[in-house]
Amino acid sequence: MKTPICQRLGCETPIFAFSHCRDVVVEVTKAGGFGVLGAVTFSPEQLERELRWIDEHVDGRPYGVDVLIPVVYDREAEASAEEVVDLVPQAQRQFVERLLDAEGVPPLSADDAAEARRELVGRGRNTTPSGARKLVDVALRHPQVKLVVSALGAPPKELVDELHARGILVGSLCGKAEHAKAQRAAGVDIIVAQGTEAGGHTGQIATMVLVPQVVEVAGPDIAVLAAGGISRGSQIAAAFALGAQGVWLGTIWLGTRESELTPMEKQVLFRARSEDAVQRKWMTGKSVRMIRSKASEAWEQPGAPSHLKPPLQNVLYHGARIRIEKARRDDLCSFPAGQVVGNLREETSVRQVMQDLMEEYVDTAERLQPLVNL
Repeated sequence: MKTPICQRLGCETPIFAFSHCRDVVVEVTKAGGFGVLGAVTFSPEQLERELRWIDEHVDGRPYGVDVLIPVVYDREAEASAEEVVDLVPQAQRQFVERLLDAEGVPPLSADDAAEARRELVGRGRNTTPSGARKLVDVALRHPQVKLVVSALGAPPKELVDELHARGILVGSLCGKAEHAKAQRAAGVDIIVAQGTEAGGHTGQIATMVLVPQVVEVAGPDIAVLAAGGISRGSQIAAAFALGAQGVWLGTIWLGTRESELTPMEKQVLFRARSEDAVQRKWMTGKSVRMIRSKASEAWEQPGAPSHLKPPLQNVLYHGARIRIEKARRDDLCSFPAGQVVGNLREETSVRQVMQDLMEEYVDTAERLQPLVNL
């Protein structure tokens, strides 16, 4: 299954695992894939601890870091001397409080509220360009980080040049071929063609349509990874047939025992159907494919306030999520997940997922070989 991008990054198989959980990153990397840690949930200090732990557990193998560098965001919030959590407008704040109060969700205790505030302050700082820059600076202190990925479009050209000068490859995600043009102009090495089936920030074009379009735009020097709706080895074979050099997987790791999900979130995950993975702006103010809940749907009703730009909507969402988690209200629980969620029914392990993917890929390749020889 080795492709040119494996040679460039020093991994054995082009299965890229995006996860906010360091254990997933380590287990995928040790199994021959390439783990990429989603950094936006961590403060710079927390990220330093996470990367140090990963360094100590991947047996010298390379891995990556994913950051959010938004193009559209609340510039006043970024420039303000106030903490982002204090800049959320009253109308949106009251809407969430009324929703949770009506559902009988208790307010946080004083200690929990103080801890939640510390977490929200860190998240708010991370989802702006200046916040992302601080996370990149942390990543640069770790020589085993060989890939930095921009999760929201083309990274700044000057950042790409800086990373290249340090021997680090640069990737970015796109949902349209037009976006790939800007990423190519920025000089990225990898473009993740993320179809609408994917969890998180995603557009409207299906993976099967998007990947060959992006491959055509990228040209021979930029590796394309297919993302969105991929959870089987046969789909990896299909991605190769479309011109991709590998796959970028996220949702499939959520059902593993190593993932960051709480027991309540795993209950939500395993009972969700593919049609429950809907696109909503409740989480960040941009369209995110996430599991439907009472909270996500409340924002779709007449009379709901407008969504805020990043990072303000993100702070609002996570504040509610902390309160929902404390109350163990699974009917209000919503988090990013792609349409493959309908295939996840019980807990497994990262190692088992990797083994199943590679075995089915081999079986598919062998099944197709006679067709090539016709």
